[in-house]
Amino acid sequence: MTASPLVRRTAAELADLLTAGEVSAVEVAQAHLDRIAEVDGAVHAFLHVDGADTLAQARAVDDARAAGTALHHLAGVPIAVKDVVVTRGTPTTAGSRILEGWVPPYDATLVEKLRAAGLPMLGKTNMDEFAMGSSTEHSGYGPTHNPWDLTRIPGGSGAAAPPRSRPSRPRSRSGRTRAARSASPPPSPAPSASSRRTARCPVTA
Repeated sequence: MTASPLVRRTAAELADLLTAGEVSAVEVAQAHLDRIAEVDGAVHAFLHVDGADTLAQARAVDDARAAGTALHHLAGVPIAVKDVVVTRGTPTTAGSRILEGWVPPYDATLVEKLRAAGLPMLGKTNMDEFAMGSSTEHSGYGPTHNPWDLTRIPGGSGAAAPPRSRPSRPRSRSGRTRAARSASPPPSPAPSASSRRTARCPVTA
């Protein structure tokens, strides 16, 4: 499967396309869900994805926009939430089997704000159990893999996302986090203050 160009867009770019009516929130959400389905079985960046709920949230944004409702500029731009953050109606485990199956009856404040702004939630991302670690190697559900080299760790519990292309051939897994960082593409120059709004969306790395 060839990744949709939409998963390579920045949050700011997607917001502009949505506002201009060049693409729908449902189309954007579906593109990201398709990419997750294609590669996350190997990367394991997500612990929970509810595509139907994501699309329902996106559809609500499209309906509101069609009705002329004033929306937040990022409305319709999908986002992923780390599994340490409680989400009403969506499993939250903090990466631990102890909490497996727990579905919170309330949202964390930041999730309330994301929902109010109209950002469809793609799902909950993997992490070290109860945040005790830095690489997801201590997740109760298995580690996240470096999307550029599946034999390595991502270099941080929230650092991996389904890649645009398949990783190159496996390399030796030595040095743990240091090795993971060396497997990543060379860092780009630090963004200027005016360009920080174009930070990449979830699942586009």
